[in-house]
Amino acid sequence: MGLFGRKKTPLLGVDISSTSIKILELSKSGSRYRVESYAVEPLPPNSVVEKNIAEVDLVGEAIARAVKKSGSRVKTAACAVAGGAVITKVITMPAHLTEDEMESQIQVEADQYIPYPLEEINLDFEVLHASETEPDKVDVLLAASRSDNVDVRVAALELGSLQPKVVDVEAFALENSVGLIAREDPGDYGTLLAVADIGATMTTLSIMEDFNIIYTREQMFGGRQLTEEIMRRYGLSYEEAGLAKRQGGLPDNYEPEVLQPFKFSMVQEVNRALQFFFSSSKYGAVDSIILAGGCASIPGVAEMIQEKTGTTVRTANPFANMSVASGVRAESLANDAPALMIACGLALRSFD
Repeated sequence: MGLFGRKKTPLLGVDISSTSIKILELSKSGSRYRVESYAVEPLPPNSVVEKNIAEVDLVGEAIARAVKKSGSRVKTAACAVAGGAVITKVITMPAHLTEDEMESQIQVEADQYIPYPLEEINLDFEVLHASETEPDKVDVLLAASRSDNVDVRVAALELGSLQPKVVDVEAFALENSVGLIAREDPGDYGTLLAVADIGATMTTLSIMEDFNIIYTREQMFGGRQLTEEIMRRYGLSYEEAGLAKRQGGLPDNYEPEVLQPFKFSMVQEVNRALQFFFSSSKYGAVDSIILAGGCASIPGVAEMIQEKTGTTVRTANPFANMSVASGVRAESLANDAPALMIACGLALRSFD
């Protein structure tokens, strides 16, 4: 199976993160999308460590629970490998080659671009557009990941009774979702856009120029730090702390003494990641920031980042212009929306 996969409809978008399985099913009528079903199912601790699946059986069981919870009847799925596990490269090739001829030539030349033996990798390519410098050539995006990264995700989906059709790259899924959000009014976002995805254990800053990712950096910071502080402060288990974080019911000192310092840490992390990008590039500012990931739902944090950076910050909601099926709770979907960016980008592969 190639990394980009060949497109079949419909597909469940399945995002396997460090702490949960997120599943999303979309349908399309004309140019309008509809959310048919979705679910978020927590993962047992340490079954996925820094985006690497450690316990494939536990992940497969969680996928099965998520599918059941969502009520979706779709059995074909798209998942993604993390950016750190993928090598991507744009190469130029003669425009007159057929896809099969390109594939043969890439297989022959792959060792120039990929530092692993061919038998250890999954390799795929996609023709992007005509080359700007050589009129008789095309730019081709090459993506490769070690086979074990792909195989373990395929195995987890199959254990969850799903049939894997597409294995994408998280960064490309994110591009899909951001493109959907910005399509309504691209001028609002400017040319240079930052996406700060703050998940449970990892913060990923992606910089997009004209909605194509030009820079990505990951750092260890996420919502688990808040959960662990709640556990420590209030003597709760990991599960209890996670529930209290989402549903409330913590003592009055939680907001000023636990949540507020965590929000300040989030602001610092995003600002630090941006400064790191500026120091290593020709840019000194971005036009706007999209805040994604589970931590983006924390009230007031977008405004704090906007104040610190002096840049317009929007909380990600890829479903803002979608209709919602009767079985989906719109309020829950809106709350989970920032954490569903990758699942949404994967579900959009149904309509390629």
